[in-house]
Amino acid sequence: MPFIIGRKIEMTQQFKEDGTVVPVTLVKAEPNVVTQVRTQEKDGYVAVQLGAEVTTRLNQAEQGHLKGIAQVKTLQEFRIPETSMNRGDEVRVDAFTPGMRVDVVGFSKGHGFAGVMKRHGFKGGKMTHGNKDQQRMPGSIASQRQGKVIKGQRMGGHMGDERVTVKNLEVVSIDPAKNEIAIKGAIPGARGGLIFIKSTESTSIWLA
Repeated sequence: MPFIIGRKIEMTQQFKEDGTVVPVTLVKAEPNVVTQVRTQEKDGYVAVQLGAEVTTRLNQAEQGHLKGIAQVKTLQEFRIPETSMNRGDEVRVDAFTPGMRVDVVGFSKGHGFAGVMKRHGFKGGKMTHGNKDQQRMPGSIASQRQGKVIKGQRMGGHMGDERVTVKNLEVVSIDPAKNEIAIKGAIPGARGGLIFIKSTESTSIWLA
């Protein structure tokens, strides 16, 4: 039940032995370090916390948490049924094998503050005389009798940069020399975006 933290590189294509072409997304996953192991007896559940991306810019609390192991800036906890890992162990891409099925978590592309036409697909106002500066406006949002605006009202606001999970993707190949994993199809996020990968072999649960 391997799992790892990486960064999205790009989409490309690879050829199988029979000549068929497969669209893949490359993920670069440098060796991860086990920073903490939670047990059923002590914590009430079993989980492994991985760390990635070595840095020197840590506060005292983070330095204390990582004392004696690699100083990393990205941490993610993976809940699993059981584990034999210990603090300080390393997780590399060779823990995965071609053909393995994985779940991938990424963060969708951020679009900043977007209006209703871009965010919700509104058609906009009439492009006629007397309708100046109102072509991309949302229009009426409620009646005065109703009172406050109801929850869930479609309006302009922050768009994208949301946590997205894509399940049951196939690992096409791995390159231990480059620390790269090729996953079939598209995965969420822009180039350089943070990616969490775990095998679907277990009933493990993602933690926020």
